[in-house]
Amino acid sequence: MTYILNIETATKVCSVSISKDGQDYLLKEFEGEQFSHSEMLNAFIEELIKESTIDFKDLNAVAISAGPGSYTGLRIGSSSAKGLCYALDIPLIAVHSMESMFAFIRRSYPDYDLYVPMIDARRMEVYSAIYSSQGKELKSVSADILEVGIYDEYFQTKRVLIFGNGAEKSREVFQGDQFDFDEATNMSALGMNQISFEKYQQKRFEDLAYFEPNYLKDFIAGKPKKLL
Repeated sequence: MTYILNIETATKVCSVSISKDGQDYLLKEFEGEQFSHSEMLNAFIEELIKESTIDFKDLNAVAISAGPGSYTGLRIGSSSAKGLCYALDIPLIAVHSMESMFAFIRRSYPDYDLYVPMIDARRMEVYSAIYSSQGKELKSVSADILEVGIYDEYFQTKRVLIFGNGAEKSREVFQGDQFDFDEATNMSALGMNQISFEKYQQKRFEDLAYFEPNYLKDFIAGKPKKLL
């Protein structure tokens, strides 16, 4: 039996699952600001282990959502995952956030020609990718400014599902009967379960010393407020 701890912190959702041979086993998740991930994540992991029939030493690997997404969220998730892997001497697996989003949404919506996961990147910019119904990546992840005609070469007359927390702002850009939108389905570690298991079987592990999430854009800190 292969148990993998999956950690998803790329957005405001803090989601943690344990999978058993790639299948859903246990899940805990919470939606809040990214800074709360540092408070919630380790508590979620401990609660999952307590509720399961296993101990930490029974975990075979830890999988982390590798981005793109929130700089803060990804950094917190990566640090926790690395710490567990070092302590338990088990491998680290990285799962592309967009691939995980596609795997999760397809559970509920299996009948579209194209799937477009979008993560809000502020203003009219999103992180996005495009997948076929078979899961083939047609457009690799990029940071895009939404404007009319941006993905016309892919869409044509196909039936398209645009989803994620960046989908709402796309409604004014993509109009027509071929488009459906889902802003309500959040990121979830459940989307990582099968992917991380397949990577474990293929021994596609990350170097603990050098792994960094795909932030996609450089972190820009806000100006500190003046003290009164």
